[in-house]
Amino acid sequence: MSALTRTEAQLRARLLDVRHYAVTLDLTGGDDTFGSTTVIRFTALAPGDTFLELKPDELCSATLDGDPLDPAALTDNRLPLTGLTEGPHELRIDARMRYSRTGEGLHRFTDPADGETYVYSQMFMDDVQRVFPAFDQPDLKAVFEFTVTAPSHWTVLANGITTRTGDRETDGAGVWSSAPTPLISTYLAAVAAGPWHSVRVEHAGLPFGIHCRQSLAPHLDEDAEEMLSVTRDCFDRYQEKFSEPYPFDSYDQAFVPEFNAGAMENPGLVTFRDEFIYRSAVTETERQTRAMVIAHEMAHMWFGDLVTLAWFDDIWLNESFAEYMGYQTLTEATRFTDTWVDFGVTRKSWGYDADQRPSTHPVAPAPEDVPDTASALLNFDGISYAKGASALRQLVAWLGEKDFLAGINTHFARHKFANASLADFVDSLAAHTDRDVHAWAAIWLRTTGIDTLRPRIEDSPGGPGGWTLTVDRDGSRPHHIAVGVYHRDPGDGRTLERSELLHLDVPSDEVVSADGPRPDLLLLNDGDLTYAKVRLDDTSVETVLSGLSGIPDALTRAVVWNSLRDMVRDGELDPADYLATAAAHLPEEADLAVVQGVLAFARTQIADRYLAPAQRTEALGTLTGIARDLLRRTEDGSAPGLRLAAVRVLIDSATRPDTLTAWLDDDTVPGGPELDPELRWRILARLSVLGAVGEDRIDAAFAADPSATGEEGAARCRAALPTPEAKAAAWDRLFHDDSLSNYLFSATAQGFWQPEQAELVREYVPRFYPDAVALGARRGPAIAEAAGRWAFPVHAADEAHLQTGRACLENPDILPLLRRKLVDQLDDLARALHIRSRDLLQPQESRYDATGRQLTVALIPYPDEDEEVVLILAGDI
Repeated sequence: MSALTRTEAQLRARLLDVRHYAVTLDLTGGDDTFGSTTVIRFTALAPGDTFLELKPDELCSATLDGDPLDPAALTDNRLPLTGLTEGPHELRIDARMRYSRTGEGLHRFTDPADGETYVYSQMFMDDVQRVFPAFDQPDLKAVFEFTVTAPSHWTVLANGITTRTGDRETDGAGVWSSAPTPLISTYLAAVAAGPWHSVRVEHAGLPFGIHCRQSLAPHLDEDAEEMLSVTRDCFDRYQEKFSEPYPFDSYDQAFVPEFNAGAMENPGLVTFRDEFIYRSAVTETERQTRAMVIAHEMAHMWFGDLVTLAWFDDIWLNESFAEYMGYQTLTEATRFTDTWVDFGVTRKSWGYDADQRPSTHPVAPAPEDVPDTASALLNFDGISYAKGASALRQLVAWLGEKDFLAGINTHFARHKFANASLADFVDSLAAHTDRDVHAWAAIWLRTTGIDTLRPRIEDSPGGPGGWTLTVDRDGSRPHHIAVGVYHRDPGDGRTLERSELLHLDVPSDEVVSADGPRPDLLLLNDGDLTYAKVRLDDTSVETVLSGLSGIPDALTRAVVWNSLRDMVRDGELDPADYLATAAAHLPEEADLAVVQGVLAFARTQIADRYLAPAQRTEALGTLTGIARDLLRRTEDGSAPGLRLAAVRVLIDSATRPDTLTAWLDDDTVPGGPELDPELRWRILARLSVLGAVGEDRIDAAFAADPSATGEEGAARCRAALPTPEAKAAAWDRLFHDDSLSNYLFSATAQGFWQPEQAELVREYVPRFYPDAVALGARRGPAIAEAAGRWAFPVHAADEAHLQTGRACLENPDILPLLRRKLVDQLDDLARALHIRSRDLLQPQESRYDATGRQLTVALIPYPDEDEEVVLILAGDI
């Protein structure tokens, strides 16, 4: 398929003024395809030639102003329109389109729990072309109206309020019509149909609704008030912040199956992955995450929907703002008042990691770096979301919230129902401040990489009893930061009290002088207001390793944990020291987001990647020890979320089946919680890895839970079984049987690779690359991305694997999205090898050769011998 280039989009935008789409869909014609008839009214601003995009299963007919067009002229996804005369035109397209099982276009899903079927659209980037024809670029906004014929017991949702206008005489199918939208971009058009379970209310004079499939109805009803409360509170706060009122006629939130993203900001009809309808117990942090996604998508109604990017180099204008506003507004308007802790521990590290890979890019790339839609799709990552939101948080700290909000409200007023660029936004901000916002944007948004800030603490030159601070910066950006000065409480020797909070601009020639003893902990970026890696002086490192849990503020602890995490990734802190710090302090940690974030890094990165295989069992033992400490702490039932997090880690880190088998047989954890579907499948997955269950136990579990989640759980377990037959069957399902949906593909891939089974799956490591490339070519971007994320052999951290992967990258035919995932995965693999090599070269010591020259050497035990290999690391040779 042809990707739309920026140049082509600019030429077409100068030629056309697109006004209206009338889209008629018939969803009653079978399981594979649906009918799509579209009438587009547009004006040619001058005589010329252009094209329309669509990806039909069959193009039945096309007419322009009543004159037939040749369907055979459709090449790839483009239908040429030649000889357009200046003035108004009407284009009519009749086609059969194919349902998707990959979350792209119009996705069709049949619920294994009850046999009911649902369809929903995901039109982003070029996937609208899988549903109806379009002049598919964000700056050709138009009015959209849908007419949908669906089975009689279905409900139809769309961007505008929908009404059942009648029934088809032949079969009683329902005919639904949607109210016309304001001007919106093609990728934001949306429709969802099925026998939805709905909860509807009215708020601020508008209809609000939340919707899910019927089998999840009891779970939605249980949480409906919480979700609606967050929705109302955020809506009201945005109405206070923004001078432009909410721009659409309703606000529906549909929780849909097998959704690829977290959510999609379709105006008036936001779609979410329906894992947010919780079937099982979750932690308060996970509830906060759901609330943040609700707040994030609602922010898009202004950032992205009311004012839309002109081209995809400005993705950050959508995502960075929604990310920042989601966290900030949740903190201001709801019971979730510590959202920036979770952002610092989870989202920010996503940005840091992405920004240190070869695939890094500026928050706002140069136009020439996003030449087409295929390249634009690569930038939905931790940089466009987390780094961009961090940059905006720093901008607010530097500019002040009053001027920031004034600037964005000017931006809305100038560009509502239209399109805007980075330059437009910066001009709007500049109208409300004397600060040089243009220079700030050039430095922060047009550059890549992370600055590193290091404190330099020295005794005051005037004598004892004082100290000075200088902040060294490795990088190019200005930072407005807070610096926390901490001393141990002399009363208990454990608590760290903040004696001072300094505010500094970096870089600066200023040397901060202070009286009194040097601090036990000096923390740059206390409060986490900027985006930079922070290093600790030697005294502060010793303090946090022994006393981190004595820091009173959760956000401060999050900044420290991020610093330790970065030190591990950069080879400056032994992974074992990080684990020891976690063991010392997590059992006393009060903030659940910190506990979950630290344990996730320790489990998935340190235990599975950064430590050599021989050290993994000991690392898992440390993690299960932490989990048991947390279980003992929560025996009184005072912290169910913390207890649940501990149970999950204990399950995932178990190296013997005994305890898990007993829990599964008893259907409970001693002292609680009782097992729910999520915990049962989690235990069964780990027992499958350990070879403690077989196909019969998995089949019985699926029979007891014949849901979509159960189907995914069974697929994950079957792929995890440690037998050659199970691995061969799973590989065939992944790479040679193209019937798996996106979610079943991901579940199977998650089960396949297990560090405990490295020898069993060794032969599949080199096979991954040609099979993944061929799969991406056949099945497209969504499955290619899933293959690069979930089917990549992350456990295989060895030089042979790295070289195999790098050789694959020389293939020019790799789908761009898969290439990007492979580049990132291989860079992470190289980092793991680097960390392992540093660990291998321990312990180091000084020795002298026969002539007296001093050498720094590493002692490497020789396998199975009472000898050692002496590796010279440095010396006067």
